Amino acid sequence: MSVRLYIGNLPKDEIDRQDLQAVFAAEGEAVTTKLIKDRKTGKCRGFGFLTVNNDEQADEIIEKYNGQMFKDTPIKLEKALPRTKGEEGEEQVPKPVSSPSSMPTPTINKEGSRREKSSKKQPRRGGSGGGGSRESSTTTTESDAIRPDPRWASELEKLKQMLAAQTTN
Repeated sequence: MSVRLYIGNLPKDEIDRQDLQAVFAAEGEAVTTKLIKDRKTGKCRGFGFLTVNNDEQADEIIEKYNGQMFKDTPIKLEKALPRTKGEEGEEQVPKPVSSPSSMPTPTINKEGSRREKSSKKQPRRGGSGGGGSRESSTTTTESDAIRPDPRWASELEKLKQMLAAQTTN
């Protein structure tokens, strides 16, 4: 089973796959490299991937090449995380765990009703869901409008109890 290694701290100037492959040439033909480049500029994004045959070979290569100088910068080698969502040919960089502050925040529009402001962008092209009709994805049902936000449900319940206690006094 092949193992993918993440190669980090690559210089962002003009380098190509052959330059990177030359670093690992002593390991033989079984080792393949992939350099990740920016789609617009064509320059290296600072990382790539190395595919080896097995875990033992991966550990040996990490031990041997981690910290080795490549074009005046020490490269970083580690086992790559498994691919996550994305296009099939697109590589994924390990991402830090998101903090609770990145949750969507509620906003109030001119009519006084609440809506969720999300940090996710809507896809520009009609994909596999719905044939591109925006109306079906933006309409809300009455049950959505009545149901409180689960993040604030406990606070809302406390307020309801306080209000009920005030009206009975």
